[in-house]
Amino acid sequence: MEDKKKKPGQKPKIVKVRINLSWLYILLIAGIGFLLFKQSGPGPEKIEWAQVQQMFSKGDIKEIHFVRNDFKGSITVKPDRLSAYADEFPSGIVPSKSPHFTFLVSSKFDAEKEFAQLNAELPSQDQVKIIMENDNKSWTQILDWIIFPLMLILLYVWMFRGFNKNMGGGKGGMNPFSVGKSTGKLADKDKVDVRFDSVAGLYGAKQEVEEIVDFLKNPGKYTALGAKIPKGALLVGPPGTGKTLLAKAVAGEANVPFFSISGSDFVEMFVGVGASRVRDLFAQAKEKAPCIVFIDEIDAVGRARGKNVGFSSNDERENTLNQLLTEMDGFGSNSGVIVLAATNRADILDKALLRAGRFDRQIHVDLPELKERMEIFQVHMKGLKIAADFDLDFMAKHTPGFSGADIANVCNEAALTAARKDKKEIDRQDFLDAVDRIIGGLERKGAVMTEFEKKSIAYHETGHALVSWLLPYAQPLFKVTLIPRGQALGAAMYLNEERKLYMKSQMVDEMCSLLGGRVAEEIVNGEPSTGAQNDLERLTRMAYGMVQYYGMSDKVGNVSFYDSTGSRGYDLTKPYSEKTAELMDEEVKQLIADIHDRTHKIITDHKDGLDAIAALLLEKEVIFASDVESILGPKVKPPTDNDKSLIDQTS
Repeated sequence: MEDKKKKPGQKPKIVKVRINLSWLYILLIAGIGFLLFKQSGPGPEKIEWAQVQQMFSKGDIKEIHFVRNDFKGSITVKPDRLSAYADEFPSGIVPSKSPHFTFLVSSKFDAEKEFAQLNAELPSQDQVKIIMENDNKSWTQILDWIIFPLMLILLYVWMFRGFNKNMGGGKGGMNPFSVGKSTGKLADKDKVDVRFDSVAGLYGAKQEVEEIVDFLKNPGKYTALGAKIPKGALLVGPPGTGKTLLAKAVAGEANVPFFSISGSDFVEMFVGVGASRVRDLFAQAKEKAPCIVFIDEIDAVGRARGKNVGFSSNDERENTLNQLLTEMDGFGSNSGVIVLAATNRADILDKALLRAGRFDRQIHVDLPELKERMEIFQVHMKGLKIAADFDLDFMAKHTPGFSGADIANVCNEAALTAARKDKKEIDRQDFLDAVDRIIGGLERKGAVMTEFEKKSIAYHETGHALVSWLLPYAQPLFKVTLIPRGQALGAAMYLNEERKLYMKSQMVDEMCSLLGGRVAEEIVNGEPSTGAQNDLERLTRMAYGMVQYYGMSDKVGNVSFYDSTGSRGYDLTKPYSEKTAELMDEEVKQLIADIHDRTHKIITDHKDGLDAIAALLLEKEVIFASDVESILGPKVKPPTDNDKSLIDQTS
């Protein structure tokens, strides 16, 4: 075959040869192994000069190699005489290769005279071949001077260059000479491909950050009126709501360089490293201004000072925070540098970090509403083969409280579920199975239960379903299942209403629904079981919340002992007396007792419905709201202003 001709003007292709250090290690190990293998077996045995004279007299020596300046000689025995010297070797094995013996003499030893005298006493046919020479040690001396500096150079190259590069240290990584450098990653403008269109939902948060983008694009519009650009914005919200994605979208829309770094990257075991990295980060940002600096999980370095038990004011993390405060609003100018930060723990941040002039704005990135969840589903469903009859509105309603990351996980799990079933399209059931897996965990098909346990679980879940169905303010039931998932042996699932405020009557109905499973077991089995542990935990937390935090107790009064600011810190004293604590405990117990009695009456009055739903659940293992409606009738709705009779039906 003929080679292709190179086109005119085409640059020759440069082939880069990269040397992998692992091959050098392999060759080194192979060389050591070869030397060990080569030197395997018994070596020459050391003897005294008197023994050498005896061997001479017997005529057993074939050759002697003597080094004058080392006063050392090596002896090769005649092959037919080797067997006679087997006892001289500890292993009893005579070396197959020469030399067989070595000997040392003093500096006064006259080699020529001694060997000539010994040879003169032997017959001519038995005389020994004598080789005498001086060992030239010049190369050894040179190596002694070169090898140690060479090892230091190789150690420097390996540790401070190769090791740092292989470990991905980069600037400020494992290299001791750049440990104080910032580890922030720089994405130049036009390289951030995330835009606001890529961020589904988050209407309020996007509206606030759009002002920052507009300032970076059109600063004259604001400076003409004397306005100043906000120095920082703090994105606050639960995990998985898209805070980092929103920060990338700000950089992409503004078309400016974007530095991203994690709060934990500032904290190291070396004193002064964190503060040095903060200085270096802002120095780089000023060179690239206008730009955006994004600090993810800033609570790792911005925690309130003075609340570290066991640490003094010289704590390394606090020094890093002090440097960050100085850089954000100190004597130096940070013109054109906007700091964005994200955290889901804004309550523990230092107050000096949150004041105006540093983080001027706190942008709350909350869990998505119904319409926002629909948009997020549409984003993550791109590229998936969805069935034509898929109801997106139903799926969005079925995932209240899900974050953007949760919805992405649902879409991926649905695709995996459909693939396991060899389906060509992803339908609604695949999405429902994905939601069940994310909420409850993996289905435990091999779980073994007795008939009594299965019946008890069925009545427990039916108790939840029946009470929630008959109480007006309880969450709407979606389905009840006996299939074990994760740590749960069964579950009653609801389509939670997205409430912003909870009335006392709503909380009481929710608590009755929580206790429905426990009360149903008491009615059917005559005694409770351990299956209501999680229900009792949630019930107790809600009861104490009503009494201690929300002022819903007549005896305790309209007081709240909740510290939303965190100002008490590690204060071990209670903000109330022991008498008040006893009163709150009594109120909680009385509240739970009233809820228990109310729930017991509801289930007792509808015992036939309880038995019918439990029997259907034992038969099908999974029942839906339509099945419950066919037995109990339509769900009880909240009363209107003109009709309060529905409350009396369940009281």
